[in-house]
Amino acid sequence: MDFKLLKTDSQTSARAGIITTDHGKIETPIFMPVGTVGSVKGVSHRELENDINAQIILGNTYHLYLRPGLDVLKQAGGLHEFSSWNRPILTDSGGYQVFSLADMRKLTAQGASFRSHIDGSPHLFTPENVMDIQRIIGADIVMAFDECPPGNADYEYARKSLDLTEKWLERCVQRFDTTEPLYGHSQTLFPIVQGCVYPDLRKRAAENVQKYNRDGYAIGGLSVGEPAEVMYQMVEVVNGILPKSKPRYLMGVGTPENILQSIALGIDMFDCVMPTRNGRNGMLFTSEGIINIRNKKWQADFSPIDPFGLTFVDSRYTKAYLRHLFIAGEMLGPQIASIHNLGFYLWLVGEARKHIVEGDFLQWKNAMVKKVSKRL
Repeated sequence: MDFKLLKTDSQTSARAGIITTDHGKIETPIFMPVGTVGSVKGVSHRELENDINAQIILGNTYHLYLRPGLDVLKQAGGLHEFSSWNRPILTDSGGYQVFSLADMRKLTAQGASFRSHIDGSPHLFTPENVMDIQRIIGADIVMAFDECPPGNADYEYARKSLDLTEKWLERCVQRFDTTEPLYGHSQTLFPIVQGCVYPDLRKRAAENVQKYNRDGYAIGGLSVGEPAEVMYQMVEVVNGILPKSKPRYLMGVGTPENILQSIALGIDMFDCVMPTRNGRNGMLFTSEGIINIRNKKWQADFSPIDPFGLTFVDSRYTKAYLRHLFIAGEMLGPQIASIHNLGFYLWLVGEARKHIVEGDFLQWKNAMVKKVSKRL
């Protein structure tokens, strides 16, 4: 993997760059749709490629390990071949999913033992076998195995959690660097900076990951319940330490406003389930603001879903028709909303990149934040 920094904004820390992988180029800043089990819910690859223009999507190690399982993925030739997706893929390590299991998992120095959410069967994730699993999945960018502490964790819990994450990272790197990709394309490992909401722990973690000299770095454990201002503070602390020559990935974030503010702080990569999950529940993120399409006010609104016409659904369908689909329980409704929201997120980061290059990012961002956070 190669990262080339093309432009840094003069008034903020926003950056425009390009990541090159064996499956193609990624223009940053970028939003990555979440395809947890090898598919972005309700959206076909054709729509992702041609309408949404997703340059990279996510898969999840935990979910893919359970279903379809490693034997099927290996026989298929990895997730790219299995799912017929020819662009870059990033896989999360499954640490967050194991953390989310709460009462169904136990953490030790060895790893995380947990029970499947599907059938209750017992499993063990270690730094070593998570690297092996991600070799079998075959993503272009893979994540280190970490523990994700809750946003309200006290200092002692956060410190012990970071101790564990740092020990696991050392083992992840050792295993990754002594194994080879399985399918003829290169893979790269991103460490994850943890430390909860404590600046000294975040600084320590950001300094620690650099000794492994990886191609990029992720910031995890944010957007898990802490206030947005605290999240921005932690991002600023970490980005002040991470090397400027490497891409920075803020995991699991977030709202359009979160993304714009984090781009201004120097983040290059984002993922979040929000555009699809909220879309399936009738929430639309548009260039004019946030819409709950179920509200009666849209019942006879025959205007396009988004006046910018970001994807084909925006100009093809009206707000009134989309509301009708939701009220009638038609599955086409959530599909249209998901396509629109993902198209909007990709348009938003693309516009941010354009304004970084043109030199007026700050003015554009400030105006856009007001728009995208307004409820219509």
